[in-house]
Amino acid sequence: MAEMSMGTTSVARVAVVGLGGIGQKVVEELDRGIEGLTLAAVSVQNPDKHAAFLLKLAKTPPVLPIADLEAVADIVIECAPAPLLPEIVKPFVTKGKTAIVLSAGALLFNDDLVELAKTHGGQIVVPTGALIGLDAVTAAAEGKIHSVKMVTRKPVKGLAGAPYIVENKIDIESITEPLKIFEGTAREAAKGFPANLNVAVALSLAGIGPDATTLQIWADPALTRNVHRVEVDSDSARFSMQIENIPSENPKTGRITALSVIALLRKRGAALRVGT
Repeated sequence: MAEMSMGTTSVARVAVVGLGGIGQKVVEELDRGIEGLTLAAVSVQNPDKHAAFLLKLAKTPPVLPIADLEAVADIVIECAPAPLLPEIVKPFVTKGKTAIVLSAGALLFNDDLVELAKTHGGQIVVPTGALIGLDAVTAAAEGKIHSVKMVTRKPVKGLAGAPYIVENKIDIESITEPLKIFEGTAREAAKGFPANLNVAVALSLAGIGPDATTLQIWADPALTRNVHRVEVDSDSARFSMQIENIPSENPKTGRITALSVIALLRKRGAALRVGT
């Protein structure tokens, strides 16, 4: 990966696509300074909408079209709508660079991106995001995992408008008690809930794959947090884990997701790295 050199320190240039709740937090932290990284550019669909935010930064980055990012950056961070994933990732991995992907579900329908990364020496990185224990799942996958089951419970507004709910005409707006709205595989969930269940896809990619990872989704009007519970049975360990995420400005996404990306960026150049 080509990087700028400042004295003896190698500095990687970072581009961020999307300035929603996650993208803004990541950009703010890069602007404050993360060792070994510099914010090279951002890309948004509506630059005028984000002009005030960008002007508050210590150094306002260029706002470029997605197609122009690879020329100025070594790493791209995708915080954008899932349909834009191929357009964002392909130029970077084709040049042997790194793409950090938040829309993990879209990877299941763009297998060619992983093959391109393999062929050209690029890398696609999926952060832990709003889940917990992916290190343990990844380790268990080096042996034999028998089953991975996940149950997600979300406030109604965190699920509203999902394609699966709309297509099946499920009324969740007026429920007064928990309602199970989906049961199936992580791959099926990625298709039906593209903005809601990237965590399930990340779990499946870390473990036994999207067709063997099973998932239940519940809408719960009493909840104010997104709750994920995972149970794993393997030949090395049996474990369960639960996380209750405080939603960000976008009710479909937990606050911890942006922090996960920032932690990943800090790990990149850290003298001490903890965790797989």
